[in-house]
Amino acid sequence: LSTTLAFAVRDTSGKENGVYFVDLSGDPAAKQPILAEEKGFYTALSWNPKQPLLAFLAGKYAENGTPENIQLFLWNRESAKLQTAVATENLPEDWVIYSKNSLRWSKDGERLFLGLKPKSEIVPEEEEAKGDSVDLFNIEEILKDRGVDVWHWNDPRIIPNQKKMWPRIKDRTYRAVFHLKGKKLVPLADPEMPVVRIPENSRVALGVSDVPYLKLITWYGWLYDYYLVDLKTGRRKKIIARIGRSAYLSPGGNYVVYYNDRHWHLIDARTGTERNLTAGLDVPFYNEDHDYPSPPPGYGIAGWTENDRDVLIYDKFDIWQFPTRDGKPFRITSGRKEHMIFRVQRLHPERKAFRPGEKLLLTGYHDLQKFRGFYSASVGKETTAPLLVEKKKFTFLARAKKADKLLYTRQSYTEFPDLWVSDGEFHSPRKLSNVNPQVEDFAWGTAELVEWRSDDGIPLQGVLIKPGNYQPGKRYPVLVYFYRFMSQRLYDFNQVVINHRPCFPYYASNGYAIFLPDIRFEVGRPGLSSVKCLVPGVQKLIDMGIADPDAIALHGHSWSGYQTAFVVTQTNIFKCAIAGAPVSNMTSAYGGIRWGTGLARQFQYEQSQSRIGGSLWEYPERYLANSPLFFADRIETPILIMHGDKDDAVPWYQSIEFYLAMRRLGKYCVFLEYRDEPHHPKKYANKLDYTIRMKQFLDHYLKEAPAPDWMTKGVPYRGKQLNNV
Repeated sequence: LSTTLAFAVRDTSGKENGVYFVDLSGDPAAKQPILAEEKGFYTALSWNPKQPLLAFLAGKYAENGTPENIQLFLWNRESAKLQTAVATENLPEDWVIYSKNSLRWSKDGERLFLGLKPKSEIVPEEEEAKGDSVDLFNIEEILKDRGVDVWHWNDPRIIPNQKKMWPRIKDRTYRAVFHLKGKKLVPLADPEMPVVRIPENSRVALGVSDVPYLKLITWYGWLYDYYLVDLKTGRRKKIIARIGRSAYLSPGGNYVVYYNDRHWHLIDARTGTERNLTAGLDVPFYNEDHDYPSPPPGYGIAGWTENDRDVLIYDKFDIWQFPTRDGKPFRITSGRKEHMIFRVQRLHPERKAFRPGEKLLLTGYHDLQKFRGFYSASVGKETTAPLLVEKKKFTFLARAKKADKLLYTRQSYTEFPDLWVSDGEFHSPRKLSNVNPQVEDFAWGTAELVEWRSDDGIPLQGVLIKPGNYQPGKRYPVLVYFYRFMSQRLYDFNQVVINHRPCFPYYASNGYAIFLPDIRFEVGRPGLSSVKCLVPGVQKLIDMGIADPDAIALHGHSWSGYQTAFVVTQTNIFKCAIAGAPVSNMTSAYGGIRWGTGLARQFQYEQSQSRIGGSLWEYPERYLANSPLFFADRIETPILIMHGDKDDAVPWYQSIEFYLAMRRLGKYCVFLEYRDEPHHPKKYANKLDYTIRMKQFLDHYLKEAPAPDWMTKGVPYRGKQLNNV
C-alpha cells in the first residue's frame, strides 16, 4: 500500500500555493513541498500506476487571475527528483496546456495523456463592468452592452445548441500523449478531429470527428468519421466515413469493428483490409424491433478475447464469437429458439479482454414471458446453462473483489428489489435486506401478461395489473398507461412515488385495474398505429370480463401524451383521457426547439421518435394526418392536459394550441399549466397537486365521484401568490 499522499494547495493569499506531500507512515501533519511558489497554479495530480511517479500541471496566476504558462511536471517519490516534462517552449506553436485539464496514465504506465488547446480558442474572462461614465458618441463602447444572437442559415450548429454546448466547448481540450520513454509529446486531436479515445496499446488510438456533419444534426441526426491515429507520430488515417454508430478498437490495437448498413465490419488496423463479418449468416444483427425511419441499429458488442483473436457480438438473442483471423463464427449461446435474450455481465471490468475458455455470467431475458435470470456460458464453446431462473426479475449489481460473492436484486410486481448475495454459482443465495415489508399490508394488486393482435394482425402483449382484493367476474374501471413497449415491466416492482405518472399500486389499491399495452408503430402513421394497437387491447380486457366498458381511461405523457391526444380523435372507447406534454400540431412542432439540448426538433420527425420519415415539404400530408389538432372537432372524450411552461423537450405552446382548439370547438378540456416547470414537474407541491387532480378527474369519470370545482367552474387567476387553489 502507498504511504505517500500528494495534494495541491491554493491559498487565499496565494503565498502557500503549491504541490505538497505527506509521508503517512510518519507524521501526517508534516507536509513537504514538491513545487511551491507564490501565486503559482497547480492542478491535475495523477500517480503512475506502475512506479512512484507523480504527474501534475503547474503555472502562474496572471494579474487578472487567469492561469498561464502551464507546464507538465514529473516528480519521482523515491529519488525526490522533479523534472519539467513538457515546457511551454516545447508545445506546438500557438498551442498551450490548458488550465482546466486532466491527466491520465496508460495502464502500463508508459504514456500520459493530457489536453492541449489552441490559443485562438481561449476565451478571456469577462471583466466586471466599471462605473465610469460612457461617451454617448462612442459607438463601440455603447455596443459592448448589446444582447444579440445572429442565427446564420449555414451555421454548423444552430444558436440554441451552441449555447447549450458552450460550457463544454469553451473548456474543451484536444488530446495529446507524452511518452515516458523518449520524453516526447505528440499532439493527437485538433479542431477537425476533436476526439481521440485513450487506448491501452502502445501503437494506435481511435479518433472520432462529427465536424463535417454538424449541420445535419438539425434534421438527420448524428454522423461520424473514424480515424486510426499513430501514437508515436500523430499521423492519422480515415478508415470509416459517415456512420451513425460507434466503432471499437481492439485492446491490442490490431482491429477495428463497426456496425453499418445492418452488418458488422472488421478492419485490420495494420493492413487496412476490411471484411463483412455478418453478411453470410442467416440471422439479423440489426435491431429487429426497430420501427423508426432511421437505419436500424445493431445490438452492440460484448468485448474481445485476449490477443485480439475474437470479437463477441450480439444479435437480438445470442452472443456470437467472430475470429479476427481464421475460422468461422459461431454462437456461444442458444437463445433464439427459446426466445431468451442473453447479455454478458462483466465480472472483471479491469480486464480489457476475455480469456480463452473463460466462464461468463449472463443475464437472460425471456422475450415472450418477460422474466429475467442468470445463466452461464464459456468463451469458445457453444454452451448455455441456467444458474438462477424464476418467474422474477433479477439484476446483477457487483462482484466482490476478493471473494467468490455476487450481489444482485430480485423483484416482481409484489416483491421489492431487495439485496441478495450468493457465490458465483448461485448456490444457497441469501437475502440481505427487507426494505418494504409493509407491502403485505396493502391491496397491492397482481400483475399478469395479456396477449392480443392489433387491427393489422400484429401479435401484441401488455401487462394487466388487477386491483387488490380482485373478485373474478366483477368488472373494474381501467386506467390505460402506455408509451411504446411496456410488457417488459411485468416483473417490475412499482414504488409508491409522486410524479407525473399514475402510481400503479395506489390505483390498484383503490379499485382500478391498470393496463400497460405495447405499441408497434408504422413509419408515416404513428398516430393511427397507436389506435390500431390500443383499441383491440382494450377490447381484449372487455372480452375477458375485467374492464367495465363504460369506465376506461387513457393516460400518456410526452410521446404517449401525443398518442393520447391523437387516439381520442379516432375513437370514443375511452371515458376520459389525460395528455401530459402532448404534441398536438406536428406542422408547428417540426419547427420547434428542444430547449434542453438546444437542438431543432426536425430530426425527431424525419428520423426518430415521431416517425414521419421525411421533411414537412416532402410529406405535408403526413404531418397533417398525424396531428390531433386538425381532427379536434371529432373528439367527444373529456380531456385533461398537463404541461410545464418551461418544458425543455416539447414546446408548451403545443398544449396551448390543443386547448384553444378544444375551447373554440366547445369540447370539454381542462389545461393544467405548471409554472416554471420543465418536461416533468420537479417541485413536490406541483407533483402532488397533479397527482390529486389526476385522481379526482379519473374518479369522476370512471367512478362517478362528484367533480371538484376546478373541473366544473375553473379557477380564475388572482395573481401568483393567491392562485394556489
